[in-house]
Amino acid sequence: MPRRCPFSPPPEYRRLRAAGPLARVSFLGRPVWVVTRQAEARRLLTDPRFSTDPTTPGHPLAGFAGSADEQAGQFLDMDPPEHGRYRRMVIPDFSVKGVRRLRPRIRQVVDELIDDMLRADGADLVSAFGLPLAAQMICQILGVPYEDRDYFHQCTRRIAEASGEGAEQEAGAARTELITYLGALVDRAARRGGDGIVGRLVATRLATGELSRDEVVGIAFLLLVAGHQTTANMLPLGVFTLLSHPEQLAELTADPGLWPGAVEELLRFHSVVDWAAFDRVATEDVELGGEVVRAGEAIFVLGASANRDERVYERPDEFDVRRGTRHHLAFGYGFHQCLGQHLARAELEIGLRTLFERIPSIRLAVGADELPFKYANRTFGLYRLPVMW
Repeated sequence: MPRRCPFSPPPEYRRLRAAGPLARVSFLGRPVWVVTRQAEARRLLTDPRFSTDPTTPGHPLAGFAGSADEQAGQFLDMDPPEHGRYRRMVIPDFSVKGVRRLRPRIRQVVDELIDDMLRADGADLVSAFGLPLAAQMICQILGVPYEDRDYFHQCTRRIAEASGEGAEQEAGAARTELITYLGALVDRAARRGGDGIVGRLVATRLATGELSRDEVVGIAFLLLVAGHQTTANMLPLGVFTLLSHPEQLAELTADPGLWPGAVEELLRFHSVVDWAAFDRVATEDVELGGEVVRAGEAIFVLGASANRDERVYERPDEFDVRRGTRHHLAFGYGFHQCLGQHLARAELEIGLRTLFERIPSIRLAVGADELPFKYANRTFGLYRLPVMW
């Protein structure tokens, strides 16, 4: 069910949501459940009877996971308590306090990128702003040399944007390349010491035998991919959305205190990840939303549908920076709620606010109907956003 409009989830979601909180659909030729409403989505995402482990029989992505070595340490695909053990190792780097320390550096990077853009009469905000901001910050946090950013960006983009015939092979090849690169980075940190999360895990967990080399690589791979593509997509999409709602952009300019709420509304409104992080399988029979999901049956939460649930949001299809919601599912919910949510919020708030403050005359360089949106991709966004001032 691809999107067809930059401001709406797939139109089928409304029909499914109206019919009930759960529905049966087809995914890769097999029947699966989907959850369309927010209350049932929250219930599922906190229920330990639903597994996210792709090796669990019946999981919707069974067969698409990498080898055991490649999956090591990637705790997004693990259930409690194993998931929590890995997650606790990196929580301090992404906590509210940890991200607060990073805010001056985020602002510095944003200013440098804007300085570079202002040397010309226009720019592509995907390649000149969204991608490099997300890349520089996750590189710093992980301890990845920033000079390698172009290489790992190409790899992560091939993983996230693979589509059509041969998509799985292309994504798998890029995944293997990136894991090989991160393995070399871990080896170098083991020999010479390193910075960031990788350096710390090597020194405090790998050296003591608490983590294996493959586990350190897997943790780094997960954080790199998850912390790069999503924010890189949301930044240009946020600019496009605010330019398309000039009266609300004017409110933000007049009252900068509205920016945190505007970021939450952008996250709810677009729900760029949608179903891709919400794959589960029931490990026993579970009653949910008036249906019985049998053990071994696959199920997805449709995050973009839950975030448009009329039972939760008044006029959910309208973009409103004054809505004041912080209870959306853009970062998930429960055990697997996004570890990097505070960093993403900071990057979006500082990036968007600074951009519009420093370039108040910014505008689209082409018509909105000419913009290339990632309608069929697992992560929604723009391939390019040409602007001028």
